[in-house]
Amino acid sequence: MIRQLATELTRRRTMRAIAAASVLGAILGAILAGFGAARAEDTPAGDPVNGKRLYLADGCFECHGRAGQGGNFNYATPALAQIALPVDSFVAFLREAPNDMPSFSSNVLSDKDAADIHAFLQSLPGPRPAKDIPLLNQ
Repeated sequence: MIRQLATELTRRRTMRAIAAASVLGAILGAILAGFGAARAEDTPAGDPVNGKRLYLADGCFECHGRAGQGGNFNYATPALAQIALPVDSFVAFLREAPNDMPSFSSNVLSDKDAADIHAFLQSLPGPRPAKDIPLLNQ
């Protein structure tokens, strides 16, 4: 009997904790969504034509390829075509780039220029599925 009461008490506490976590998660999600919307309004819209010009002029193609397909310069460099990062994350990545990739301060590459490069990368077709490549389906 005591064991059943203890089990029921533990179950109720667990259910309350889950409910509280769900409410806190929903509140935090709403706050972050509002913050993201405000940041999205601050981010300039990208121009893919200027982005292509900058991508080539700044030498991004040397490691990432002319079509953003990635490569293998000093190590495997990621494909950037159809990049999944949101613009804000892309800009933050450019500001503090890892490994041998140069970082681009806002004095060197403005947020608008970075958004243009992002728009160019989004305009690229990206990789084809393996099923669409005959050699891979033999």
